[in-house]
Parts: sequence; structure tokens; C-alpha cells
Amino acid sequence: MEINPNFCLSISLILFTIGTAGVLLRRSIIVILMSIELMLNAVNLTFAAFSAQLRSMDGQIFVFFVMAVAAAEAVVGLAILIALFRLRGETDADGMNRLRW
Repeated sequence: MEINPNFCLSISLILFTIGTAGVLLRRSIIVILMSIELMLNAVNLTFAAFSAQLRSMDGQIFVFFVMAVAAAEAVVGLAILIALFRLRGETDADGMNRLRW
């Protein structure tokens, strides 16, 4: 069973739009990190759709590397978030713009 690439691209566009809205409208750093992950998954879906359409493995290789970068981004982002929460006691992105001790 083959899925229409236009359907995959439509779902990818919806996911990317939701992720962009989450980054721009939310104040919690945890929600912002989750929205960035959603945007990266939308890009992965686009790569996979084009890879299937063109019958090439290049898109799937890019998906693998994007997933590795997303995992590293999540680990580093959460480590920074935990350190800032211990220091300040909040996860509000507006409160993190002044990083004075």
C-alpha cells in the first residue's frame, strides 16, 4: 500500500505550523523544546515522503541524522533547563533573558 506524498506533506505542514505556534506563543521552556522536536519531526516526515516518492535512500539517511541531532538537542536543552531551574526556580522563558547571578 502506497501513501500519497501530498498527504504526507500536508500532515508535515500541519505539524510544522503547530510547532512554530508553540515556539512563538508559549513561555515555558519545556513546551518550547517540545515544539522544536515537533518541527524536526515534521521535517523528517517531509524527507521520508520525498525519499519514498523518488525511490532514493538519501532522504532516509537525512532522517537518521536529524533524529540524532534532535536527541542531542533534547539532552543539552533539558540539562540547561534543569540547571537554570535549580538556580532560579522557574521555567519561564521571559525570566531567563537576564542571566545574572
